[in-house]
This record gives sequence, structure tokens and C-alpha cells, in this order.
Amino acid sequence: MSTSNNGKMTMRERLAYSFGAFGNDSFYGLLCGYLIMFITSHLFDTGNKALDNKMISAVTLIIMCLRFIELFIDPFIGNAIDRTKTRWGHFRPWVVIGGTVSAVILLLLFTNMGGLYKKSAIGYLVLFAVLYITMDIFYSFKDVGFWSMLPSLTTSSREREKTATYARVGSAIGGGLVGILVMPAVLFFSAKGTSTGDDRGWFMFALIICFLALISAWGVGIFTREVNSSIRKNKQDTVGIVGIFKVLSGNDQLMWVGCAYLFYCVAINIVNSLEVYYFTYIMGRPKAFSIFSTINIALGIVATSLFPILSKKFSRKTLFTCALICLLCGLGLFAVAGDNLALVLLAASLFGLPQQIVFLIVLMVITDSVEYGQLKLGHRDESLALSVRPLLDKFGGAVANGVVGQVAIIAGMTTGASVSTITVAQAHNFKLLMFAVPAVLVVISIFVFGKKVFLSEEKHAEIVAQLEKTWGKHLDKGEKTPNQVVVPAPISGQLIKLADVDDEIFSFGAAGDGFAIKPTDGRVFAPFDATVKQVFTTRHAVGLVSDDGVALLIHVGIGTVKLKGTGFVSYVENGQRVHKGQELIEFWDPVIKKAGLDDTVIVTVTNTKKLGPITIMEKAGKQVHSGDPVMEVDLTDPKPENDTSTLKLTSDPV
Repeated sequence: MSTSNNGKMTMRERLAYSFGAFGNDSFYGLLCGYLIMFITSHLFDTGNKALDNKMISAVTLIIMCLRFIELFIDPFIGNAIDRTKTRWGHFRPWVVIGGTVSAVILLLLFTNMGGLYKKSAIGYLVLFAVLYITMDIFYSFKDVGFWSMLPSLTTSSREREKTATYARVGSAIGGGLVGILVMPAVLFFSAKGTSTGDDRGWFMFALIICFLALISAWGVGIFTREVNSSIRKNKQDTVGIVGIFKVLSGNDQLMWVGCAYLFYCVAINIVNSLEVYYFTYIMGRPKAFSIFSTINIALGIVATSLFPILSKKFSRKTLFTCALICLLCGLGLFAVAGDNLALVLLAASLFGLPQQIVFLIVLMVITDSVEYGQLKLGHRDESLALSVRPLLDKFGGAVANGVVGQVAIIAGMTTGASVSTITVAQAHNFKLLMFAVPAVLVVISIFVFGKKVFLSEEKHAEIVAQLEKTWGKHLDKGEKTPNQVVVPAPISGQLIKLADVDDEIFSFGAAGDGFAIKPTDGRVFAPFDATVKQVFTTRHAVGLVSDDGVALLIHVGIGTVKLKGTGFVSYVENGQRVHKGQELIEFWDPVIKKAGLDDTVIVTVTNTKKLGPITIMEKAGKQVHSGDPVMEVDLTDPKPENDTSTLKLTSDPV
């Protein structure tokens, strides 16, 4: 069931999400990297080389075409997940269902289906296509649902970064484990003593990975929770083709980071898919691929662990550019390494090391684009926005699947091939596609990201602050309607006019009418009995709704969202009932002042336009104590929609 928190995630939730990423990337590696290897090297063995090559070509083209078709389905899958409303949340049901169905079907694809292709080639191709598209759609529901959970687990950019880091450690281990296990497991379980294994060995390898993917999906479903937050709620869902593409096209940051990631993704998928062929058919050392995969796991964990540190010191643009330059250096060294194992491993490490960092940067920008799109378009679409990243991963995988299948045929790397059967010309063509083409795509990716993507962590904090200030305006007045509701001071200090606050949104009344206090202590109390409707992730503000329908925002400081919760303690959580005088927030004033920020506490009625006149009861400059009456909200005379007045003034107002 969905729950609420103060922006912090438990270690159990982080580990469960990390294990989910482990299983997800293991499955993806098996699907995109080794299903094609199984098909090209082992599945078709009729004794007729020409017929086998035709079947390989047909199946790989079917995979590529189906994956391209499925790309257009992904945004609708994301939209369907967004519109899912169950007691278990939007995402977890799809993670469990999609993970279970896709694992079972992928395992079936690692069989010859009873030798059907020998009896009826057309029948086999039709059945393969039906099973593949079904598996891919259910995997999409699982993959989109899994990565779309991130903004639902917390709205804090820093917490998201930590959780994503845990997830990428799981991903690095999961994706790398497939590479470590593939040849040892295949050879161990094979009945025939060949250098590339046999059908039984590949099936047992697939069984291990599919089982891990299945139990990790159930782990996410059982041990994670989605956070209820007013900021995540929509009045209505995005529906229809026009609505979906309007959301995607209207979010320019989502589109530009997606464009940069598209070129990058095609490049790395081609190279990653061909690496096992390089070790097997160019170097003639397939078991060495396990060494390479082990090194990549270690480097991936190191890179992922360093990301939080690097992200504090460098901008996302700088990190992205440096990571891809490192990747280009790896490609260049790889191209000239030949069969020198030490150079190949060094080159592959330079190529693999930055991939985890690039993924996290892109994931953070896409995740933060959820709030960017919400502010720009007035609508929040978590899964729809986050469906872009897996969509592009699949596009890269689709291109790689189609390319790898054809390259395997052109380079003679099919059933029965070995390093001795590969000619110099075939090896040259293989290297050209594996290294030169991806290098060009990576350069394009650097250019697009550097020129067009500006959504930094600081910019995201500003956007969240803007969304917070508009919180509560959609709330209607409650059923209880006494003549007036008195709002006492929630903190002790000197009363200030709201118009004198050094923030245009508050001073111009855009966040509602109210008052401000220059605090003399750091304790904020509930001014009346209410329900906590929003505890902001940085703990610097709280949203309350009284039983009479008054939506009150208490905001500590100006620009304090930049502190990311440092110096603040929240004593309440979303949905909690609080009583008048109950402590809500405690803050350490020196932290705010040391950061060069204003510590003024601002109190506004965010649904002012739906209530009656508001009167400030005390004079500006007066010292007040928490609990002293300061403001009166009249509920007997709600203002009409076109009423431009905002505040009923006393003779000497705040």
C-alpha cells in the first residue's frame, strides 16, 4: 500500500530497489546481448548453411522490427501506468506482473520449441514473433514501472540521487554478472565439449537469469512503498494520443536529454552487443570475456559510488562531457588493441567505466524533468516522462539486435564458426562497424547535451520551490463554515508585512494572502487543529488544512530549499492530524544565516481566492509570541472568481 514519509527512504527500501535493478539489468543483458548470440550461433543447425543464415536473418529482422513497433507503444504503457490506481500504488503491480510474464516467455525463446523450425519455418517465425512481442510488452510494463517509481519514492532530488546510486550498483552487478556467467555457465551445462556450448547449456544459463529477474521483481513489489504527496496528485489523467504527445513534446528538457541519450544509447548498444563476438571470434578467447565482465562490475560499482561525490563538485554537463570523452578514448584504444588481452581489457574498461555515470546523469535529468514539465504544463506525468529512458534503451537495443544479426552473417560468425574461419576482410568490416560508427554517434550526443540541456540540480530546486509556493490553491472550502477562523502566529518574532518580504511570489500574493515573522527562536507550532497535507522534502515548509478548509503554508526562510534539509527537523508527516500548539518544525537559525539566506518565516493562505476576506489583526513591527492571534479569515463571504482584491486591511496593516 502507498504511504507517506518526510523524503527519507529506509535502507530496506533502497536495497529492495537495488535488487530490483540487479534483476532488471540481468534480464536486459540476457535479452539484448545473449538471445541474439544464441540465435546466431546455436539455434539453427539444419546442416544447410544457406537456410540457417536465412532463418538467422529473418529472426533478427523480426526482433528489430518488433522492437521498433514496441517503441511507439511505450508512451502508452507509461500513460497506462500513470492511470493505474490500486491499493498497492501505480507501479508495483506492473513490476510484479511484467517481471513474471516476461521471465517465463524469454526462457521459452531459449528453446527450439520442439524443433518447430525444421518442420515449418513459417510456423516457427510466426510463433516466435507472437511470443517475442508479448514478452517485450510485459517487460516494458515492468521496466517503465520500475524506473518510474523513483519520483514516487521521494520528491527530494538528493534522495533520488542516493536511491538511483544504489540502483545503479545493483544494475552494474546484475548486468556484469550476466557477462561473467555466460560462457562458464553455458560450457558447464552443455553436453557437447565445444568452445561455444550447446542448446542445453544456453537454456540453463537463461533459466538462472530469468529466475533472478522474477524474484527481484517480487522483491520490489513486496519491500518498497510509494509516497503519497499532494504535489504528485493530478486533477485528471493524461489520456489519448494527442494528450500524450502534447506532454512529451511540451517538455523541452525531456526531449533534448532524450535526443542526446538516443545517439549515445545506439552507440553503446552496438559496441556492448558485439564485445562477446570480439572475444570469441576475433581473439579466440571466449572465456576471457568473463574476466572483462568481472572488471566491468568492479569499475561500475566504483563509478556509481563516486557519482554522488562528483555530482557535488561538477555540473551535469561537465560530468556528461568528460564521461563520453573517456568512452571515446576507450573506443580508440579498442580499435588498435588487436588480440592483446591487456590492451583489450584496458580499452573495454575505459569504454565501460563512464557508462554508469552517464546513465545516472540522464536518469537524474529525466527524473527532474517530471517537476519541470509539471511547472511548465500544469500537469504531472511521472511514468509518461520516465518511459522515455527505457524507450530509448530499447531503440538502441533494437538497432543493435538488427545490426548484430546481419554483422554475424557478413562476418561469418554463425553456427560452426571459429576464430580460424574469420578472414581478414571480415574482421576489418566487423571492427569498422563496432568502433567507427559508434564513435560518431557519441560525438553527436556530447554536442546535443552540451548545447540544449540546462536542467541542473539547482534549477530543479528552484522549480520544486515554485511548485511548493502554489500548493493548496486547488483545495475547496471545507464543510464547516463558522463566521471566522483565527490564525495565530506559528512562531515567536517580529511581525512583518507580506508585501515587504524579499520574494516576489510571496510579496505579490501569488502564493496567497498572509503575513511574515522575523523569528526570535527556531520552533514552529501548529496555529490550529489541522491535517498535515504536505511535508516538503527539504523540511523547510509544511502545508496544513484546517477542518474549515483553510489551506495554510508555513514556509521557513527564503531560498532555504537550497539547504536540502540541512539545519531543519520535521516532527510530522503527510496525513497526520495535529492539534493547536503541537510542534511541527524546528530549525537552527545559524545554518540559514551562514548560508547567506533570509530566515523570515512566511505564513500564507494558499486557497485565498476560494475563501472570504482576510484581516490582519496586529500592527507591523509588533513582537508576537506563538499562539498570539494575528490573522482572521472570513468564511461567510467567499470572494467571486473575478474578485481581484486579496486582503482586508486594518488601519495599520502587516
